[in-house]
Amino acid sequence: MFRVKICGITHVQDGLQAVAAGADAVGLNFFTGSRRYVAPQIAREIVLSLPPGSKKVGVFVNAAADEVRELARLVGLDVIQLHGDEPPELIAELSDWPVVRAFRLDARGWEPCCQYIACCQKHGALPAALLVDGFQTGEYGGTGTSPDWTIVAKYHELGFGLPLVLAGGLRHENVAAAIAAVQPYGVDTASGVESSPGRKDGAKVAAFVAAARRALGLAELDYTARGLE
Repeated sequence: MFRVKICGITHVQDGLQAVAAGADAVGLNFFTGSRRYVAPQIAREIVLSLPPGSKKVGVFVNAAADEVRELARLVGLDVIQLHGDEPPELIAELSDWPVVRAFRLDARGWEPCCQYIACCQKHGALPAALLVDGFQTGEYGGTGTSPDWTIVAKYHELGFGLPLVLAGGLRHENVAAAIAAVQPYGVDTASGVESSPGRKDGAKVAAFVAAARRALGLAELDYTARGLE
């Protein structure tokens, strides 16, 4: 599973820049209602441009299993991220890929997630990781809204044993504090490193990845050598 992901990539240059900065995953959003939607053919071009070893994550919202499988194979995805209201049964239907299940943490806290995981266990198929995002009415993510880190940190008391990825409102200025508060396995950002929706700011990407890698205890990279100082 990925440790540092830059999501909402819509251009080849931005994908290459994210990987060069040290991100180990890029996210490609196939939800047509998103400002970061990327057409399948463009997504395939991005995937083909990336070096071996980088994770290509497809973000889906309430898509049918057949559609997800078709796009995953066409584009060449390594990981599927479900970011809508998908039922637990879908995890089993997508067993050819690791699935990251996203939850938008609202006033109910972890209760919906606990119920979801219990249903997954009944179907014999758990997600490979959980991603927690901020909640905003009528939105499926990418809003820059942060979940309550104190509530998110209670995840470790639930005993799921699944990697936790923290998202929602993360920027280079706050990612170290977020990691210290939550102790996630990985982090994910989109709007926090953008110049406009779907276009990444190279300096923000480099600063975010550097701060995240340090806070996660990962080896630092020579950003100056990559032209991303």
